[in-house]
Amino acid sequence: MPRVLTEQRRDLVDAVADFCRRECGSPQQRNALAQPHDEGIYAKLADAGWLGISLPEEFGGAGQGMTELCLFLEETAYGRVPMGGFATSIIAAAAYEKFATDEQKKLVLEGVIRGRVEAISMSEPDVGALTCRADEVEGGWRINGQKTWCSNAHIADHILLIARTSKESSKHEGLTQFMVPTSVEGLRISGIDTMGGREVNDLYFTDCFVPDDSVVGTVGHAWHQLMAGLNLERMILGASMLGAARRAFDDTLDHVRQREQFGRPIGSFQALKHRIADMATELECAHLLVYSVAAHIDAAPDELVTCEASMVKLKCTELAKHVSLEGMQMLGGYGYTTEYGMESMLRSTVVSTVYGGTSEIQRDIIGKTYGL
Repeated sequence: MPRVLTEQRRDLVDAVADFCRRECGSPQQRNALAQPHDEGIYAKLADAGWLGISLPEEFGGAGQGMTELCLFLEETAYGRVPMGGFATSIIAAAAYEKFATDEQKKLVLEGVIRGRVEAISMSEPDVGALTCRADEVEGGWRINGQKTWCSNAHIADHILLIARTSKESSKHEGLTQFMVPTSVEGLRISGIDTMGGREVNDLYFTDCFVPDDSVVGTVGHAWHQLMAGLNLERMILGASMLGAARRAFDDTLDHVRQREQFGRPIGSFQALKHRIADMATELECAHLLVYSVAAHIDAAPDELVTCEASMVKLKCTELAKHVSLEGMQMLGGYGYTTEYGMESMLRSTVVSTVYGGTSEIQRDIIGKTYGL
């Protein structure tokens, strides 16, 4: 799909695409990089300076905007780079950038740029009525309770934990963010087996002590601090799934052009040709949506574009799932084999409609912005 890019942005896309071809371009390379996050690949991304693409220059980042971040995410997802720790790291880093002390910022942001992984933990059965508690004690806080679905906690340096510090009339009040080292005594990280591999974890806190300087931001205001990061989270997920959808589409297109039945390529039959046309049109729509919203955020970075960011997340994740499923069907039996890779594309895209706020939640958010 054609893009209108500045020379600098085109150079970024070309450089990332070249990296992906060299490091993950063949099925053999991708099979050897079977885990969602590969430390060797991630270290190379850090050496190239890309992990700090959107982080401030004062900490060693590139200081670029949402558009550049989306281009990087789209291209690495298209190239199927196993860098699962990046999304949570950049989301956590943005929260530290906005609310943390200078010491916390230096520790976390410089670490992310060097290739260290960060995690963020909010999820419980009822996100708004969190029961994981942090009680104030002499010199700090003592944490008790359980968290679940914490992505990348097992490979992270710290967990940005949201815990209840007081009981208020509103379930969204009385929550506080803490920087919790994963090595702290009293924390047990237990992996949850999923069809995507080792990505998410249960966290068990038992009399886990953290000092006063572990508080990130203002005590009791974590919910409002979290809301400030929703643009970023949804754009990260949307741009990544746009890249995944493009990859599933291109792999499908290559197959239907080459695979012959009845003396002609199967893509020349109208039943498949029209499906390809529909997917190409939807991909172009998604591309325009992602980068128009990214441009808006770059122009007004402090504006909370709730509706538009939810549209990006909804459109791109649902499209990636749809294109991968269509690709599996058009590849026939080949789509079910690990050799061709479409089955792993389907596994990774299906879950994208669940994490970061389900598609139903995104639709509800969008509807509310129209007064419904």
